[in-house]
Amino acid sequence: MKAAVWYGKKDVRVMDVPEPPSPQAGWVKVKVQWCGICGSDLHEYLAGPIFIPVDKPHALTGSTAPIILGHEFSGDVVEVGPGVTNVTIGDRVAPDACQVCWECPRCQEKRYSLCEKLAFTGLMTDGAFAEYVNVPAYTIYKIPDDMSYEVAALIEPLAVGMHAVRRAPLVQGDTAVIMGAGTIGLATLMCARAAGASKVYTVEVAKARKEYALKAGATAVLDPTEVDVIAKVRELTNGGADVVFECVGSDKTAPIAIELARSAGKVVIVGIFEKASALNFNALSFTERGVVGSLAYYGEFAPAIQLVSDGRIDVEPLITGKISLDDIVEKGFEELVNRKEQNIKVIVKPF
Repeated sequence: MKAAVWYGKKDVRVMDVPEPPSPQAGWVKVKVQWCGICGSDLHEYLAGPIFIPVDKPHALTGSTAPIILGHEFSGDVVEVGPGVTNVTIGDRVAPDACQVCWECPRCQEKRYSLCEKLAFTGLMTDGAFAEYVNVPAYTIYKIPDDMSYEVAALIEPLAVGMHAVRRAPLVQGDTAVIMGAGTIGLATLMCARAAGASKVYTVEVAKARKEYALKAGATAVLDPTEVDVIAKVRELTNGGADVVFECVGSDKTAPIAIELARSAGKVVIVGIFEKASALNFNALSFTERGVVGSLAYYGEFAPAIQLVSDGRIDVEPLITGKISLDDIVEKGFEELVNRKEQNIKVIVKPF
């Protein structure tokens, strides 16, 4: 089968690889319909390895580069391994990306994205930029018959946004600021609105992404090249937002996120950083602001599917490109790098 394989920084190759074998006990084989290019895929392309194991095999999967990328996907179950009872052949599915040990303390608490041996499909083991992929049955979530495969491929990033909102936690009536209007920023915005945020301000510089943020429900979009964002947010929110979500992953935006929160407010770090960021700890101790991290999800996949299924959240407008696997480098990664301001989510058909 054809697959997009990561070999190194700026070295993703579309090539023929063996089809995965019949799944082992507790696993399933999925025929991939669509797979989205995630920000973490882009980080690996531009600056990797970040998550991808190179020097030694991953503790859970035993995998090392080269790795087939791709973890935001939808498809059909075509084969099940021994002992699998939660899905059957023919089920339409949107799997989550977390492969875990189920033995460590956090797994025992069902907070599985904090597993001591956490492996993401498509980063620490072969993923879904391919016609077929094998994944554990516990990652599988069925999707309704009337949900398109394209939309289902966005359940994974939507679950990330929902988890961030729950991590705050944001409660009804809160004011919020979302830094960044990429896929995760917009997903977080939609979930903040669904959770009952009274006002949600988005910080973004790219023209097209500003427009997407407004369509997704932003109260207003603030451009840091045009206004003093910290001063403006404090003016609009009477001293600062109740909750701030950093969805960029930049050493420049993280310190600003802290300043956008009110005293005793909350800051959720959602972005993935390529390098360390400076932090003025007095901005925390003097104001009693709280900062928490947010990684992936645990428990958000099913409600994310439900929110999309019943129409409370519409993720389809986030899809700005549909391409074939053959074009993933030129029309996928390079397009997102060179025309970032015009794209949100590019999804890939693997066959």
